[in-house]
Amino acid sequence: MVSTMKYLFIPFLFLLIPIPRVSEAQKIIGGETVYVVEKGDTFELIGAKLGVNWKGIIKKNNLDGRKMLRTGQKLRVDTRKIVPRMIDDGIIINIPDRMLYLFKKGNLKGALPVGLGMPFWRGIKRWRTPEGKFRVLKKLENPTWYVPESIQLKMKMEGKAVKTVIQPGTQNPLGRYAIKTSICGIMIHETIWPSTVYQYKSHGCIRVLPEHMEKFFEEVKINMVGELIYRPVKIAISGKGRVFMEVNRDIYGKMKDLRIEARRVIEESMVAHKVDWHRVDTVLKEKSGIPEDVTF
Repeated sequence: MVSTMKYLFIPFLFLLIPIPRVSEAQKIIGGETVYVVEKGDTFELIGAKLGVNWKGIIKKNNLDGRKMLRTGQKLRVDTRKIVPRMIDDGIIINIPDRMLYLFKKGNLKGALPVGLGMPFWRGIKRWRTPEGKFRVLKKLENPTWYVPESIQLKMKMEGKAVKTVIQPGTQNPLGRYAIKTSICGIMIHETIWPSTVYQYKSHGCIRVLPEHMEKFFEEVKINMVGELIYRPVKIAISGKGRVFMEVNRDIYGKMKDLRIEARRVIEESMVAHKVDWHRVDTVLKEKSGIPEDVTF
């Protein structure tokens, strides 16, 4: 469906140029784009680069996911996202949509896809990324990784060599840049496994692509504030009053019923009288992570 929303086009990497302030009425970023396949690309890696569901890329382009991509191949991709919260300065990371949003002086400076903690490992919830407010404590270049005891135990259980310390270098999971937050054990860091970005495969930390992390690291300051939030359902209202809803998976199972959550968000936005509830149900079922017009 073609909308009347004026999208704010922000590439999913950190920008060093000012971006106009995003109003509550116009807080959809991204848009329809064409991605040209590069050497070494996989569907998972393209999804990580653009912040989109890689299975959605296959579906949108009517492709066979078992076949290799060709260098130079063109793919249609929809990178739209609803900004979950506006703040003056700092970092917002929304766990269900696997995106980090950076704000400066009331402006959305940039947005980038991130990898987050796995929902379960052998039936336990140990490595879920937590919600909560934080501030930046340290910025580390070429960090040494002191392997937590829980991950050492995991290494042992998986039959791998147990390591307690990993020095800087190409085998260090923290990459070249790491940002230590005030949430115990949680860092925002570069990853040496790019295809795990925009997925839930970390041990709780926030993984960022190398090409994004280098620029993001430059802009982050000590004591900058941030918050990890959990909003699987988001609403945006266009300048012409059209209602858009984005639904992501309730990956950690925190919502008893996503339809109840959707109704709550819609009612709080005072647009219940404008929405087509059948369309709302369809968007809830699809959980595409893409804003859809649900106006009646």
